[in-house]
Amino acid sequence: MAETVIQVENLSKIYRLGTTGTGSLRQDLQRWWTTAIRKREDPFFQAPALGAKPSAVQNQALWALRDVNFEIKQGEVWGIIGNNGAGKSTLLKVISRIVRPTRGTVKGRGRISSLLEVGTGFHPELSGRENIFLSGFILGMSKDEIRSKFDEIVAFSGLELFLDTPVKRYSSGMYVRLAFAVAAHLEPDILILDEVLAVGDAEFQKKCLGKMREVSQKEGRTILFVSHSMQAVAKLCQYGLWLQQGMVRESGRVTQVVNNYLLGTQNNNIKQTWATPEEGPGNDQVRFKAVELVTHLAVPDAPLDIRASLTIKFQFWNLAGNAVLNAGLHLFSYGGECIFDVPSPSITCAQGVVSGECTIPGNFLNDGSYFISLVIVRDTLIEVFYFEECLSFTMEDFRGDIQWQGKWMGTVRPALPFQLTQPETIIQ
Repeated sequence: MAETVIQVENLSKIYRLGTTGTGSLRQDLQRWWTTAIRKREDPFFQAPALGAKPSAVQNQALWALRDVNFEIKQGEVWGIIGNNGAGKSTLLKVISRIVRPTRGTVKGRGRISSLLEVGTGFHPELSGRENIFLSGFILGMSKDEIRSKFDEIVAFSGLELFLDTPVKRYSSGMYVRLAFAVAAHLEPDILILDEVLAVGDAEFQKKCLGKMREVSQKEGRTILFVSHSMQAVAKLCQYGLWLQQGMVRESGRVTQVVNNYLLGTQNNNIKQTWATPEEGPGNDQVRFKAVELVTHLAVPDAPLDIRASLTIKFQFWNLAGNAVLNAGLHLFSYGGECIFDVPSPSITCAQGVVSGECTIPGNFLNDGSYFISLVIVRDTLIEVFYFEECLSFTMEDFRGDIQWQGKWMGTVRPALPFQLTQPETIIQ
């Protein structure tokens, strides 16, 4: 059984809003001595109780974390998700011992390395070669470790030709590549990453995810990963922790936590109409009149589940006169992954209202949340207007007589002909 490497108990962190000083040099020195040297609570600001009623003191306080509890075992990869301001970065800073908690404890076992900002320790006047040594040393690597991994770091970054160029002349993408290449070759027991994949091209992001997966699976290292990319969290992590207003909303298997987070942050939007072209979304060439998702349910008012077929109907005003137009329907998961892109045939449209319709059959989509975008194209080549996220909906699960209770894999879930057979055999 894997041992616990991080145990967080009743963790809370409060920040004081407004002024940071007391207004007196003597009191500021007293506060520094009490909090920094004696490691005791601020004598000039007493944190209110977690369940206390609002007061003048509480109005000056912000609970970044409130009574957080969880534990992580060796080799596990955890994704920490939540809206901006939920407390994700504060939690990582407390675990990394950058910030002291107001209440509670964090117990860790092993060497911790934190990459809370890509490019930590880089100096713009130094070359890429020099910055590899500087950043690696700041991140906790010894000189011998850096030397032994130097060729691997350079190969991973793909910046061999620019190694002796000052990094102030690097593009932002080159800067990120070199910075992450250094961090990716650390050898801590616990690696903490905060939004390190928010920048960089898609190819390099894929390369980074592959490296982190290799570190966790082959080398058995523990990873805490914060990202707003639900697709990256779902691919890399085994477990998820959902923070909301500084508190743990949910923790557990990453697929369930991510799905519930996405469900909680979006509302179904299945119909929109506009009375005049001036009100509808669009431009001087086309403006939308209506978009609607028609659900074909066996029982009216029943929940929308994977058995139901869906018809997308829309109308738009063609304002530009005679034009050869077609429409494209883009279906996305709420993680941002495109499920399909279906174009309509092109027709010659006169000035006036144009209608479109497309049906998604039942027993095709998996359970989960989706959104639809529509694009109007002229001459099969020129994008006229892209109506992003005009419809959204959630498909509920349905298993029937299937006893399997785990998460059904995949984005689509078609009912395809599938059977098992066994020829007659003679047992001797």
